Amino acid sequence: MSIEIEQTDRTRLKRLPKRGQYDRETINSILDEAFICHVGFVVDGQPYVIPTGFARIGDDLYIHGSAASRMVRHVAKGIDVCVTVTLLDGLVMARSAFHHSMNYRSVVILGKAELVENPKEKNNALEALTEHFVPGRWNDVRWPTELELKATTVLKLPITEASAKIRTGDPVDDDEDYAMDVWAGVLPLNITAGEPIADAKLQSGIDVPQNVANYSRNGKR
Repeated sequence: MSIEIEQTDRTRLKRLPKRGQYDRETINSILDEAFICHVGFVVDGQPYVIPTGFARIGDDLYIHGSAASRMVRHVAKGIDVCVTVTLLDGLVMARSAFHHSMNYRSVVILGKAELVENPKEKNNALEALTEHFVPGRWNDVRWPTELELKATTVLKLPITEASAKIRTGDPVDDDEDYAMDVWAGVLPLNITAGEPIADAKLQSGIDVPQNVANYSRNGKR
């Protein structure tokens, strides 16, 4: 049975609460499928929202960036952050313009991130970030040097105050609109992998590795 994250006033859905999900299994599955998160924070009264890559290890979310990055420098100070992730599953077309919508799965995480200083944890986080994109890639590439590790900052955000919001299914029209002569339904959308494109400077004789050639995200090529 999946463990449910305790709801707070900040994470409890107020609009369409039936779409809210608070169990870790659902939240983790969305995080593990997504590639990009958006990190929201405020500096001197100015809000910023920065897209970045991420990875999850257990109940923690890891993000990284250049040590010179404004986002990393400020978030590392322990300021409040809001991290969001969204997967778009389909366009929902109703009979009325008002009821057009989208099918989606999203997660919001609130909290304070902490600087990862332990070398082993930092290295494990960078491995997780690499593996999050292409499983098996970490063992195929050169690992970070000491200089590269010093130039990279890793932050950890505990997934302790979070919620998911999910919409599925058909459009919901007004009763009188169902008799209209207008097509309505859902147009599914998926992220699928194309054919790998070799680096222009790739040495001859190097084949595409199987984890890239056969890459799939949740069974989708």
